[in-house]
Amino acid sequence: MKVVKKIVKLVLIFIGVLLLTLGVALILDKQQTSYLKLSDNAKTDTYLIKNVNVIPMTQDTVLANQMVYIKEGKIASIGNSIEINNVQIIDGENGFLMPGLADMHVHVWDKQELGLYLANGVTTIRNLWGMPMHLRMKKEINADKMLSPLFFTTGPKLTGPDYKGDDNLQLHSKEEVIEKVKNYKARGYDFIKTYNGLPKELFDAVIAQTKVSEMDIVSHPSHKVPYSYHFNPQIITIEHAEDIVQQPLNYKLDTLKLNQVVEEFASAKDASLCPTLIVFYNIYNQISNENVLATKEMDYMNPLIKTFDSKNQFKRWNSEKKKSPSIEAKTLDQHKFHLLAIKQLSDAGVNIVCGTDAGIGITVPGLSIHQELQFYSQAGLSNYEVLKTATINPSKTHGLLANTGSIEENKIANLILLKGNPLLNLQILEKPEMVFIKGRKLDKEVLAKFEEKAKNRSNLIVSVLRYLENMIVEK
Repeated sequence: MKVVKKIVKLVLIFIGVLLLTLGVALILDKQQTSYLKLSDNAKTDTYLIKNVNVIPMTQDTVLANQMVYIKEGKIASIGNSIEINNVQIIDGENGFLMPGLADMHVHVWDKQELGLYLANGVTTIRNLWGMPMHLRMKKEINADKMLSPLFFTTGPKLTGPDYKGDDNLQLHSKEEVIEKVKNYKARGYDFIKTYNGLPKELFDAVIAQTKVSEMDIVSHPSHKVPYSYHFNPQIITIEHAEDIVQQPLNYKLDTLKLNQVVEEFASAKDASLCPTLIVFYNIYNQISNENVLATKEMDYMNPLIKTFDSKNQFKRWNSEKKKSPSIEAKTLDQHKFHLLAIKQLSDAGVNIVCGTDAGIGITVPGLSIHQELQFYSQAGLSNYEVLKTATINPSKTHGLLANTGSIEENKIANLILLKGNPLLNLQILEKPEMVFIKGRKLDKEVLAKFEEKAKNRSNLIVSVLRYLENMIVEK
């Protein structure tokens, strides 16, 4: 009996120490992200910005030497001369003011990433793997308690009964589809994400219920249905240019079949593509660069992802290279084919929205959007067309984004101030002088602090806890 009591006592001590450790970890994590509290930064959302060149993104032009009046977080007026009394004046010093950038495909793992996005001029993000932690983030952001890009999130990724994985939710019946869509709507998820492996009968049920529940679908194409099936009014964006190669082109870089896909895409009403070129190109990076995990950019990855997902992906692709050395050249060839596809789709009038798939593998939050935009430029899009993918084009997708993406009266004042003209040099976007998020000004020093705070962060335990929470709550 004494032995049993001793074992019970040791178990209780262990549990107590574990709970104490977890509690301390959560407290420390909250303290480490306190710099994003709205009470500490950018309290004012009303300004008169003078001496700026406005890039409105409603057309390919620059409005020289303008004033922009931001009132209570919205653009109140734009003009050569605006007379407003008792308002703070910001001298734009002949810089260029444009709408903030939108990254329409990200995976957020912690609050530090929100600051990292802002530091890179990203003022809208669409998180496409929803977890309970994202609902808490969204609630805090929408209550104006934390500085962040506009934050929207899907629920968990929906797939079929045959597609296993702890990163998605397997559906087995139409009844379960109805229950899950209703549940996600009630809990506050913004969109539904459908994933590979979703069969037609369940996909049909998702489409029907999202229409009833008034929720948009974001779709990672399912190989259980034809690619053309995704040209449905409920499906607002189709993700990943690589899936064009994998599905309708059957892994062949076939330009004739590509032409057919482009024609179908262009004829589909309101269909948009989110290409995520950088995440595929990073497969090539991992195959071709043995030291890719040691680059300085990796310092900005969440430690849970860096410890497990980044290393596992690197091992996977290097293993593939050992089995088939030709994979390096083939991967680069497919990336180049993606560029061709983007150019043809753009020329055909397809609405392309910028997305990176940041937050997984070696695709870094915030920083990766600049690489993504450069790829669109390499594809042959003009700088104006490139900028549209991250500004005005996203505003044409979800109704929730209609009030963003351009500098017009009554639009949300999500803006970036740049030293030079991005219509001439896209690299200017990488270091904004100021970022305005709902009219709240973040200067260069604040943005540099946000970037530094996201570097080599020590929140592995907390990240593991959040992931375990998702496994318990959403499965």
